[in-house]
Amino acid sequence: MDITLANKKQAWLHAIRLRTLPLALSSILMGSCLAAYNQSFRWDVFLLAALTTVFLQILSNLANDYGDSVHGADSQERQGPIRAVQSGVISLAEMKNAMILLSSLSLTSGLVLLYIALQDWKLFALFLALGVLAIIAAITYTSGKKPYGYAGLGDLSVFIFFGLLGVSGTYFLHALTFDWVILLPAVSLGLFSTAVLNINNIRDIESDTMAGKKSIPVRIGKKAALIYNWILILGGNISIIIFAFSGNQFWALAPLLISPLMIKVGFGVSNGKDAQAIDPFLKKMAISTLLWVIVFGSAWFIFN
Repeated sequence: MDITLANKKQAWLHAIRLRTLPLALSSILMGSCLAAYNQSFRWDVFLLAALTTVFLQILSNLANDYGDSVHGADSQERQGPIRAVQSGVISLAEMKNAMILLSSLSLTSGLVLLYIALQDWKLFALFLALGVLAIIAAITYTSGKKPYGYAGLGDLSVFIFFGLLGVSGTYFLHALTFDWVILLPAVSLGLFSTAVLNINNIRDIESDTMAGKKSIPVRIGKKAALIYNWILILGGNISIIIFAFSGNQFWALAPLLISPLMIKVGFGVSNGKDAQAIDPFLKKMAISTLLWVIVFGSAWFIFN
């Protein structure tokens, strides 16, 4: 292991995984930018949606640390960064209590968001159900008796919650209406977010195989997983090109300025010889995705 967790503060920071938060906020920012494009942006919705998403992402990270330790994916053979529970600095009971706290914070923040954004009780109930589903998905990715992440369904979950639902749901809370065209940017975010997970799973392919965690790279092999990674990166950029040309919104091509960074990530992962060489590209892909969204929003502001 390349990291020793010397104290609980350091262990909690590792468990929270701050480097994943930019990715979590990307879908909120994209949905909010699209709402601004249609003159429906609301600051209260944006801030509460961002807060709720941060809580959910931290919950997911803690649950992942907890679940992988219980199921054996965080064994001594794991080559990625050391985990908090695995290190012994934080106990399973402490991590479980933290998960309960984050679940409560996520639910509370989400309820306030829905109360402020929605006036219709049917819509409130629908979004509440989706919010509870998001909490359950965050917890059961690697926790519980049958974690879906161990069945290779994590990619689909990330694509839906970080892409389709994250972007379109945020847009709806701003605008209280739906526009099918926003699904193209939502697909972009979903594919980029899935690429981050795929890079993580490529890094952990050996330890996941030993633990019986059938991630996509474990199922299809590293060579095919690298091709899959390129499909995710290129597919996200192609989706925004279709969005730009479908409505003559050529300003939306501006995020392609970030595509060289993503392509560099793709080559870095493909050329990575071991887990330590691949690990830095997780953060780089997440930050590139956030920059991609920021450029999208900035281009709209400048050219509209």
